[in-house]
Amino acid sequence: MTKRPELLAPAGSLEAFFAALEAGADAVYCGLRDFSARARARNFTPQELDGMVRLAHDRDRRLYVTVNTLVKEAELPQLIDTLATLAELAVDGVILQDLAVWRLARQHFPELPLHASTQLTVHNAAGVRQLERMGFRRAVLARELTLAEIAAIRAATTLPLEHFIHGALCFSFSGQCYFSSWLGGKSGNRGRCAQPCRRRYQYRGKPGYFFSPNDLSAIDLLPELVRAGISSLKIEGRMKSAEYVANVVRAYRLALDAPAGRRREAVQEAKGLLRDAFGRPPTRGFLGGAEPRDIAVAALKGATGRFLGEVEQERQGGIVFTCRDRLHLGDRLRVQPKSDAAGTAFTIKELRLGSRGVKQAPAGSRVTVPSPFRNKFRKGDAIYKVSSEQAFTLSDAAARRRLAAAPPRRWPLALNLTLADDRLQLEAEAGGLSLSRDYPVTAYPAEGEGLTPEVLAKVFAASGDAPLRLSRLTADGLPPVVIPPSRLKEIRRELFRELGEQLRHDAGRRRRQRREEALAALHSAGPAAGGRRDVLLLAGNPKELRVLDQPGIDRLGLPLTPAVLPEPAVASRRFGALRERLVWDLPFILLGERWDWTRQAVQTLVAQGFRRFRCNNLGHLPLFDDLDGVELTSGYRCFSLNHQALLAWRELGIAEATLYVEDDRENLRALAGHGDLLPLNLVVHASLPLLVSRIRLRELRADTPVESERGEGYRVRHEDGLLVLRSAEDFSLIGRLRELATLGLHRYTVDLSHARTNDPTVRRILDGLRHDQPVPGTRSFNYLGTLE
Repeated sequence: MTKRPELLAPAGSLEAFFAALEAGADAVYCGLRDFSARARARNFTPQELDGMVRLAHDRDRRLYVTVNTLVKEAELPQLIDTLATLAELAVDGVILQDLAVWRLARQHFPELPLHASTQLTVHNAAGVRQLERMGFRRAVLARELTLAEIAAIRAATTLPLEHFIHGALCFSFSGQCYFSSWLGGKSGNRGRCAQPCRRRYQYRGKPGYFFSPNDLSAIDLLPELVRAGISSLKIEGRMKSAEYVANVVRAYRLALDAPAGRRREAVQEAKGLLRDAFGRPPTRGFLGGAEPRDIAVAALKGATGRFLGEVEQERQGGIVFTCRDRLHLGDRLRVQPKSDAAGTAFTIKELRLGSRGVKQAPAGSRVTVPSPFRNKFRKGDAIYKVSSEQAFTLSDAAARRRLAAAPPRRWPLALNLTLADDRLQLEAEAGGLSLSRDYPVTAYPAEGEGLTPEVLAKVFAASGDAPLRLSRLTADGLPPVVIPPSRLKEIRRELFRELGEQLRHDAGRRRRQRREEALAALHSAGPAAGGRRDVLLLAGNPKELRVLDQPGIDRLGLPLTPAVLPEPAVASRRFGALRERLVWDLPFILLGERWDWTRQAVQTLVAQGFRRFRCNNLGHLPLFDDLDGVELTSGYRCFSLNHQALLAWRELGIAEATLYVEDDRENLRALAGHGDLLPLNLVVHASLPLLVSRIRLRELRADTPVESERGEGYRVRHEDGLLVLRSAEDFSLIGRLRELATLGLHRYTVDLSHARTNDPTVRRILDGLRHDQPVPGTRSFNYLGTLE
């Protein structure tokens, strides 16, 4: 491999954090109790995080914090508190999804390095270029990219790139799944995914785990990933045990550090460690090609762990089965029922071969394992080993003792030195403070090597008791002289003492001050605004468009795809009469040549006088570089749940924002009071895409619904190269338009792009829209509930 990449490990608990460090991770990412996309992980308090940062920095490791959920309007003060805390703790990066985090950090906590989460669905060079413009320090790419596509992004951009190499995969593009929220308000984008993709479904009478991907394992592809341009290799697993983290990090450390001549041998040894991590069957995912055949196998249950066998009988509170693998006291088992119910886990505290108690049993043994659950299990239930007796053994109490012994905090220090007229001038930056000093020195002509940045770095890296650690030193244009080392050390001590005292004195005061400034800068909500109803109706093709253009429809939308507009040059002839009303809706996934085609189509359309476009991804914004007079609307995939996100979109050139489709009434009410910042649009009817995936399941066809074990029906279609799963029920707020108007929401989107005008349902939707009458057979999603 040409350069050493960062190995980035997950930590959902203190034990996992120490496991990652001891196994050799270069960096660790974790979440706080709030704003974490893994809300069910234990996560950390600010006090715990303080010690973790100090421990990581003491070992020259990095610690990143996830603030990667969508933020409701009422949570903005809490978000400001969180960012102020992270800035004070000097974390090495903040991983984010909501642009409110980007805007608040950029304006009030600019020292926080910002990483774009994979939840932002950045999947092409345009998206990465947009992140570069916005000041991000890193892009975590979508997991649906091939090695060739990653290399093409790297060739066109400079921002450091991060990619997942191991762990659980989402069936849908990350950040674009509404399945869990649709079923019960538990949003994956709010960190509470209930994982409906892991459940069993029926298709044409046959059961299968159609939407449950296997686990990513790129252990064979590390050199290829580095050559493609990935500088941070990320392991998924903040919900996983410390044992899992330790095994996986050790495996990848072994493969990464092996010399070229021993790489094959090291990878085989690493695979042995990965087998002990008890994940799902491995797949290379899209790293192996655009159409992986092993990424989702309907016959494989979506459970993690090593399959041991099935319950043969339950006897006296214990389960009897023939185990396919060695068992030992201390192993942890999960018993999974045949139904789609959740499994039950417990640790083996007693193990019997026949009537004899043993400490271990070889593979192939018929064993009895007493469990703490009586009459819980049934014959045929599957048994998995999910943890072994060789688990990482650091207890929570021991982990906390280590945390309490963390060394004092040291702020990263950036130094710039210049030497002129026997004065050594230093400009220092640390912890948000800047200090300029110059000191008299006696310089002597150098007989050999003179003063260099490397010599200076060695002197100023020795910080002693000062709460500082040198992170960067620049010293350009040094003359060929030497300064006595004793004088340089004296200057270092004086500068570090003064800077350290200021940091200690000012840290808390500056945190409170900046927090108060950020809170004061929040926009105050106004009363519900009046306005005229404005309806945007999205159609699927030009033929449907002509039928749907009826009284009460103000704007019409069409997908901007080669299928709809094969010849953009003739758009004026075909749609000239609609030029002022027509909105071109951009597909949110634009891979490879499709982005190039779309860029050319946009330029051609603008030249013909079309100016309205609907953006659905950050990577759409560069499509409009150097184009004047365009009017951009953000779709609901451009998340807007708070007024800071609205301001962010406005600053990025958006003229109208579509509010988030998962949102509830109370948050919409709060957000509508900020309609003076940006015109607000709300989707009031759609056949919602619950999952959108690059994984193609050719065995599923649109003519037959997929059904859950509870009888819920879902339609699967392959659209524009992607698989889309929709509920048999549409989402609709039609019948509540008067109420929405009282909230201050008057602009609506009706998405009929997947309906056909000869369907009688379309007539009912349009009649309901005209008279504000509910549409039968629809659901209001989270509107009347609470988006969790």
